[in-house]
Amino acid sequence: MASVKLATLAIRTIAKPIANSLKSQAEQHPTFRRLCIGLAQWSHRSEVRLRTGLLGESAKNIRPLNDVRAIQNGANTLAEGFLFAVTAGLILGESYRSSRKEETRRDAVNDKIEYLQQRLEVTSTRLDSVLEEVRTCLDEEKQQNEDISRILSRIVDIGLKGGE
Repeated sequence: MASVKLATLAIRTIAKPIANSLKSQAEQHPTFRRLCIGLAQWSHRSEVRLRTGLLGESAKNIRPLNDVRAIQNGANTLAEGFLFAVTAGLILGESYRSSRKEETRRDAVNDKIEYLQQRLEVTSTRLDSVLEEVRTCLDEEKQQNEDISRILSRIVDIGLKGGE
């Protein structure tokens, strides 16, 4: 458990320099720069449309951001998106691991319950068998006691009559 938390912390710590590296790469590579500018301009247009729509105004002429600001905004958006994706992935991974652990524990409990039920059935069957044997022995003992009682009463009757 502690090793998983340490690994999660390490991944989050490593993700921050990678996000900063994404920001610096946006200023150096033309393709990445265009991607950041496009993302920032789209985000800016969407924000202005939403804001003006909420205020009840029309958004006819939306001035685009200048390239420096667009690169910074796009790079920040990508870096934050990367950090969010890493964090979301870690949370989902932890959630999956936790659910698997819970499922394994539940399966173990179910197996133990099933084992105990089987043992209970075997014990119950043995107990029924022993009880049946005890009943049979008691019936035999009762029969013997009745026979002995009849014989003794016959002997007493004969002895009282004087051996006739």
